[in-house]
Amino acid sequence: MPELPEVETTRRGIEPYLLEQRISRLVIRQPQLRWPIPQTLIAALPGKRIESIERRAKYLLVNTPVGSALLHLGMSGSLRVLDPQTPPGKHDHYDWLLDSGRMLRFTDPRRFGSLLWQPLGSTHDLLARLGPEPLGERFDGDYLWRLSRGRSASVKTFIMDQAIVVGVGNIYAAEALFAAGIHPRRKAGSVSRNRYANLAEAIKRILSYAIERGGTTLRDFISPDGVPGYFEQELFVYGRAGEPCRNCGAPVRSITLGQRSTFYCPRCQR
Repeated sequence: MPELPEVETTRRGIEPYLLEQRISRLVIRQPQLRWPIPQTLIAALPGKRIESIERRAKYLLVNTPVGSALLHLGMSGSLRVLDPQTPPGKHDHYDWLLDSGRMLRFTDPRRFGSLLWQPLGSTHDLLARLGPEPLGERFDGDYLWRLSRGRSASVKTFIMDQAIVVGVGNIYAAEALFAAGIHPRRKAGSVSRNRYANLAEAIKRILSYAIERGGTTLRDFISPDGVPGYFEQELFVYGRAGEPCRNCGAPVRSITLGQRSTFYCPRCQR
């Protein structure tokens, strides 16, 4: 599933081709994605100029003078800038035709992605209760420490709560906890201020590095036959159950927390 670095890489990949372009026409082949594509969006977007493209959590916001289109990749979605004559495939659900002579195409085999509308001056319900961005100034160890007081949930569940901080998915939570030496099952309220400072720093560092890697290894956004290949990572614990820890050699273990597989080193993480 695309996580924050993949979504940010997608934003950076499509931005040069969309910025300041006017959307001349929409082609909707599948109006029912995770949610129905709103008629207000279908009516509002044609003829509008794209002023900017932002990322909020795992959503892309394509901003126009009258509002913003909210794009979510879901579990298997991808965006690609193509020649408008490129024939659509089975899972190509919508196209935006641009004045430049190119088009933006959304492909999603599992149809868990979405295309929604946020009128100018409003905040969509899906964005209203999100926590701060992990790479922003509001997010640090003190912030995590304050919000964790009295919480009995595991620290891994805590940092994956989108109301606490956005975009720390399963892979990055496991890797950051390993880097900070914190056992994923430890109660969030029992982690010290100093250890949260280490954890926040690890989250920022690992996400930043993943974005840099994504920017160099995600496939070309204007290749008609390429399939996005999300960057390969040098993972320390995620997906390595039974393999030796890269730090101490102890076998990496796997448990389930919050219905998600969790990987950790029993020797390095306390």
